[in-house]
Amino acid sequence: SPTDLSELLKEGTKESHDRAENTQFVKDFLKGRIRKELFKLATVALHFTYSALEEEMDRNKDNPAFAPLYFPTELHRREALAKDLKYFYGEDWKEKIQCSEATQQYVDRIHHVGQHEPELLVAHAYTRYMGDLSGGQVLKKVAQRALKLPSTGEGIQFYVFENVSNAQQFKQLYRARMNALDLDKNTKERIVEEANRAFRFNMQVFEELDKIGRSLPEAAQDGGFPAHDGKGDIRKCPYYADKLGAAGPGCPFHAALGLARQPLVQLVLAACVAVAAGAAAWYIL
Repeated sequence: SPTDLSELLKEGTKESHDRAENTQFVKDFLKGRIRKELFKLATVALHFTYSALEEEMDRNKDNPAFAPLYFPTELHRREALAKDLKYFYGEDWKEKIQCSEATQQYVDRIHHVGQHEPELLVAHAYTRYMGDLSGGQVLKKVAQRALKLPSTGEGIQFYVFENVSNAQQFKQLYRARMNALDLDKNTKERIVEEANRAFRFNMQVFEELDKIGRSLPEAAQDGGFPAHDGKGDIRKCPYYADKLGAAGPGCPFHAALGLARQPLVQLVLAACVAVAAGAAAWYIL
């Protein structure tokens, strides 16, 4: 059995990771079915989470149980999240946001760990930052495309690591630093347990967002037409021929459905979904 902390974390959190990856919020996000209002609320949750995490990391930057993993220039996200929130909410964004119940529970746990069990900060840092540098980069592209965000990066600065030139090499360095920490077997087991706890907190935030999403109107973002899903009265489809004229385009849903029935297209789509899901394997919040 492995003794390196990075391998213990990988194996010990696999089940939690799979459950988190299959929450409705994450599955919808990967498919590009993310509404701007929900994306904004997710960004708010990230702001409170990373503010707590980085406050405790700053507090413990000289603690030998965590110090080798302190990379504020390369990893810290507070300033990037502030830019995103300013873009979405305006200059007075601090007055317009509040910490949700699920996020507050996550934040409280991070503060407890930082103040009483700082060696467990490794679990929270690993779960968040390694995910941001992996599957988070897939979500950045999905969000930019689905929400029609500017190509210049406004709204997705959280996913941009300007001081990490090679994500793969940096992740290797980070794992090597983790493995070099002077930790006994019991402490390593507690770190794996804490990482699983972090996944549960993330899933609670996802479930909270999903519940909010179900209460939002079905209309598309930014005043656009609601997408016709092939159910109910087709005359309600905004692209229905009677609305757009006999010479107008047909319903995009039915056109896409017909195309998707072709075997070659199905094969390509399946491959794309598999790649996206695999790349998102590290990113869960």
